[in-house]
Amino acid sequence: MATARRIAIGLAWFCGAMATGELARSAQSPTFGVGRAARPDEIAAIDIDVRPDGRGLPRGSGTAVEGKQIYATRCVTCHGASGREGPNDILVGGQESLLTQKPSKTVGSYWPYATTLWDYVRRAMPFDHPGTLPVDDVYSVTAYVLYLNAILGERDVIDQTTLPKVKMPNRDGFVRDPRPDTGAAKPAPTSSRKR
Repeated sequence: MATARRIAIGLAWFCGAMATGELARSAQSPTFGVGRAARPDEIAAIDIDVRPDGRGLPRGSGTAVEGKQIYATRCVTCHGASGREGPNDILVGGQESLLTQKPSKTVGSYWPYATTLWDYVRRAMPFDHPGTLPVDDVYSVTAYVLYLNAILGERDVIDQTTLPKVKMPNRDGFVRDPRPDTGAAKPAPTSSRKR
């Protein structure tokens, strides 16, 4: 009985501390002598976000020709030989399907920025070993998936300068969030397409 009472009291304290923010403040307090501030090199190692305008893209390059072999060895099991088979996410096709009863949200039909594809491949692929592809391989696989969607040519070189310039088919299908807390200076014009 005494143990149950201690657990209940501890749980009540924890919930109260969470609600008031006390737990968060105490976890950050230097008085416990736990942890240290992250060094700049440690922050740089995990600061790998890539923005739609290309900020954050590292040096490197690739083509669909180079990406085809990487895709065949690292991606085909999950996405199929042509990117249409699965069993996991379908990457290719679906253009003009967004306005239908069964939209196909593929890289070629839905994604607004090619840089988002690059960022996702770098962070999350291949599924069984995420984040292990070298930068040039990420550029090459990205180029190959864009090629399969008829967005790039087979020998078009993508790099930190050219990738942000790739115009995705659904680029204008999204609108900026106009709320002031999002940092958007002003909303982008909305697409004339029906949703």
